[in-house]
Formats: sequence, C-alpha cells, structure tokens
Amino acid sequence: MNLNSNKTVRDLAVELPGATTIFEKLGIDYCCDANQQLNDACDEAGIATQEVIDLLEQQSQETTEARNFRNTTATELIKYIIDKHHSFTKTEIERLRFLIDKVCDVHGQNHVELSRVRSIFQTLTAELEPHMMKEECVLFPYIIRMEAAQNHNHPVSTPPFRTVANPIKMMQYEHEGAGYLIKQLRQITSNYSVPADACLSYQSLYEALEAFEKDLHQHIHLENNILFPYALEMEMKVVVLG
Repeated sequence: MNLNSNKTVRDLAVELPGATTIFEKLGIDYCCDANQQLNDACDEAGIATQEVIDLLEQQSQETTEARNFRNTTATELIKYIIDKHHSFTKTEIERLRFLIDKVCDVHGQNHVELSRVRSIFQTLTAELEPHMMKEECVLFPYIIRMEAAQNHNHPVSTPPFRTVANPIKMMQYEHEGAGYLIKQLRQITSNYSVPADACLSYQSLYEALEAFEKDLHQHIHLENNILFPYALEMEMKVVVLG
C-alpha cells in the first residue's frame, strides 16, 4: 500500500482500520487536531514520518479486528457511540471520582499533583456530562431523522437550531476543550507514571485515567471524523421544510 505523507491524519484514521491504535501509541492527535497532514503531525510528535508510514503499511497488511465505520449508517454509528463510548464514559466517571478522592486522601500530602488531577477531572466531567446529554437528546435524534428522511425520500422539519452545522460546531468546540484537559492530565501525571510509594488504588487510578483517555480519543474520532461530516453532507441532500 502506497501511503502519502501529505494525507491528513483524519483521512488515514478513517480509511485505515487500526490506524488509530498506532496514532494512540505514538501520541499523534487523530481526534481534535486531525486535519494536519501526516508529515506535520509527525514533526510535532517528534517521530520520523517514514517510521509511521511503515507502521501504517504493516497494519494495513495484517488482519485486524478494528471495525471499519465508513460503510456504517449514521443510525448504527450513533447506537455504537452511545452503547460503547457514552456508556463507558458515564460509568468510568463515577468510578474515577471515587478513586481520585480515595487516592487524594491517602497520598495527597506527599503528591501535590493529585489535587490538580482532581480539579482537572472535575472540570472535564462537568463538561462531558451535559455534552453527552445534548448529543443524545438533541443532535443525534435529528441526524437519525435526517437519515430516515433520506432513505424514504421524505422531507424533514427544520430543527430549532436551523442547521445541523450549528450544534456540530458546538460539539467540536467542546471536543477541543475535552482534548485539552486530557492532555493536561497526561502532562501532570508524567504520562500516568505511578510513583514508587503508590498503593494499588493509586496504580488503578492511573491505569483507569489512561484507559479513559484512549476511549475518549476514539469516541471523538468517530464523531468528528465520520459522523459529523456524514451529517453535514446528508443535510445538503434532504429536503428541509421551513
């Protein structure tokens, strides 16, 4: 497979199942800042472009269980996002709140960075919870209605937000904010490095935060790079009643 380094990270993440796994390991942003060309993203991450291309080509030749969503309907993709990513995020928020408080109580005096971890996580969850609610109650239902209208050649009523581009723009803005906070968590914890005096709960906390980060990256990728472009394209095709 001949990969072009001038392709954007977004295009590669969409076209190559398994590419997001490689980007995750290398620290290349494929969700919030995915419109960069691959060579620019590699320069920013301090990695040789050819090394990444070789890994991507190897991945494309291997059998992978990574799911290809390019041919998935918007309705199916939304269900997948809610069932897998929204559900995971909501469950882990509750677990992580408890873990952070527990670890702060025991280790906070010797590890002052933990109070910052707690503060950032509180800010992150205060943004994520209403964000997911807006998607589930407002944006996603409208995208599903648009797809049904397109499939049956029916018009769709004008939404209160006038065009799907408006809530999508807001969701993308909020994704950027979440991505920034996640990066802060990684920096403060030195890439989730567990200190020598850490207890099992401390170790579990950092492992859970890293898993939370990885899931959120994939979550945002599916929305920013696949679902939202599809919704914008679909709106241009359906008849919208004024």
